[in-house]
Amino acid sequence: MAMDRTRSTGLGAGATIAAAALIAGNLVGAGILGLPINTGLAGLWPSLLAMVAGGAMMFLTAQILGDQAARSRSETFDYPSLYETFLGSTGKWAAIAANMIILYGLLTAYFTGGAKIVASLLGMEAQQTLVTLLFAVPLITLTCINLSLIQRLNTMLVLILAGTFALLVFMGGGHIDASRMSYTDWAFLPATLPIIVTAFHFHNIIPTVTANLRWDMATFRRAVLLGMLLAFVMNALWVTVGIGVIPLTGENSILDAWKTNTPATVPMGAIIQSTSFTLFASFFALVAICTSFLANGLGLLSFLRDLTLNTFGVNNRLLVVALTFLPPLAIGLIYPDIFLKALDIVGGVGIVILFGILPTLIVLMDRRRGPILRLLCLIGLLFAAAILGLEIMSETGLLRLHPHAAGF
Repeated sequence: MAMDRTRSTGLGAGATIAAAALIAGNLVGAGILGLPINTGLAGLWPSLLAMVAGGAMMFLTAQILGDQAARSRSETFDYPSLYETFLGSTGKWAAIAANMIILYGLLTAYFTGGAKIVASLLGMEAQQTLVTLLFAVPLITLTCINLSLIQRLNTMLVLILAGTFALLVFMGGGHIDASRMSYTDWAFLPATLPIIVTAFHFHNIIPTVTANLRWDMATFRRAVLLGMLLAFVMNALWVTVGIGVIPLTGENSILDAWKTNTPATVPMGAIIQSTSFTLFASFFALVAICTSFLANGLGLLSFLRDLTLNTFGVNNRLLVVALTFLPPLAIGLIYPDIFLKALDIVGGVGIVILFGILPTLIVLMDRRRGPILRLLCLIGLLFAAAILGLEIMSETGLLRLHPHAAGF
């Protein structure tokens, strides 16, 4: 049996476009800043192939989770409860742990990535701790004070983000060296998958999107397809420009940025040597980080508030704020060069568990589902499990994936 097609509510094209814009806005975050660096070491064509595979898996699981949200028709639908229904307490706590890895990891990446960009822009690389604090404190304050202000600000920032991105692609396109497009390192391709999965992650907002669309699955599917296609085009363009502009090795290279966990905009600005490009690139990167930080910071605040209240019976806002922001800030201060590594852990562990393995498992457990959907979910499950296994082996030193460009 195919996924449930909830009756159409008569929503028009405007609702589809608005939902697609919300999805695309959530997809353009820290992941896009790391893409040209991690994927560039594998080469353009392997990277595009991996983006198709990773995007397809994330599209499949988005449909599964959207379908479950539509079936529940509940404003309070949440993933731990969903997985508890199918997989018991193990599923619930696996979902909670994975979600904390995702949200804590993303906030850590935002703190360190944003601080690196600001430090490079201001020439304060030697004062990374101070820059991290100056970058983090205003963001934390804004996230805590006014939800309606954040919603209005986020909409404006997404529009600015789209315009700045188009300008960067146009400016960077004139500096592309086409000879760099032919490089390939297929052996390094598995190392690119965690950040690709991160770049196609928007699944935390699926309950909100389905509720806004009145659980109309036809509109939801169109919105997800449109939003993810837009994000894929943006990611592909950014990877193409990044690989074409930034040399593979040497000073201000892809390899150098990979070793120092630096966002792609920093070496791009150094290579193009245009003050206007550097300013626009830094602005784009900071806006991308800020929009994602506001959304995920609010998500973690809400998640920990519910967890402390419902599980431990504690209702203390100051404690929730401290639990939300102090751990990732502390990690960012202790390990300032963890930007790309944090994104790898987010994608290779948290996202593939919560939005790869668990959604496909609940479909495979339901014998009423049709054979085609079950086959697709089996493929998705194996793909997600392979990414998880590779990431765990890589982090524990059992597997060493080194780019050929590094001379190994």
